[in-house]
Amino acid sequence: MIKERPASALPGWATLFLLIAATIVLTFGVLAAAVMEAWTVFVPLVIVWALHFVLYGGFTAVAPNEARALVLLGKYKGTLSRQGFWFVNPFAYPRRKISIKIRNFESARLKVNDHDGNPIEIAAVVVWKVVETAEALFEVDDYEQFLKVQTEAAIRTVVTSYPYDAHVEGELSLLRNPHEIGETIKGEIQSRLDKAGIQITDARLSHLAYAPEIANAMLRRQQANAVIAARSRIVEGAVGMVEMALDELSKKNVVQLDEERKAAMVSNLLVVLCSEHETQPVVNAGTLYQG
Repeated sequence: MIKERPASALPGWATLFLLIAATIVLTFGVLAAAVMEAWTVFVPLVIVWALHFVLYGGFTAVAPNEARALVLLGKYKGTLSRQGFWFVNPFAYPRRKISIKIRNFESARLKVNDHDGNPIEIAAVVVWKVVETAEALFEVDDYEQFLKVQTEAAIRTVVTSYPYDAHVEGELSLLRNPHEIGETIKGEIQSRLDKAGIQITDARLSHLAYAPEIANAMLRRQQANAVIAARSRIVEGAVGMVEMALDELSKKNVVQLDEERKAAMVSNLLVVLCSEHETQPVVNAGTLYQG
């Protein structure tokens, strides 16, 4: 594998000053040789004067969070990542520019089956940067496209390992554990990009929903589960209140109830406490045992 290494470079402004001085000296030398008709000196000076302009092609600028990979005759010669104005081998061409800034990428909305086989739509935002310029440029054909394809493949792999929603307490799910799922996706993507010189710094779900063809059915299922959970909570509370009422009546000896009347009282209290609508009281004008 091609590994990144620093490229040799000279300070640009100092080199430019020396090169301009050399241009002036060579120009005066050529003119002087022509005036004195010293042709044996004139011809070499003209050749040197013409060739030295090639050196001007060695100047290159590097912006912050940017790098330039130098290639000489098809061979990688190093990466210049220090910002500023530099002079490098003028024959090192091309000098491929590559950004080393932190960037983000949002995947397309993918339709994938979760662990339970339910089709869902999911997308993720991935934060990444290039840390090995040589690998990014020379180990893969197009590192940005490579990132996109591998990200989508990693998302599909992770999603199939988890259900959309948890069915038992403590089970990881896409809906209830987005942070943990994001970390898993991050690790899966990174394992695929190690050879491309890319570092994944973060990954988070940006979209998660059931696929349209089952969305309504799943919504009704969630609503039914919510209703069942709410009614279970209401019944649990009502039973506790009835138990407390019977205990208080017995403790304070307010009234003595036989088992039949206790059962009737429990039934009435549960109706009042568990009813979804306001109950209407019925006044008993008779005795306790005759209505």
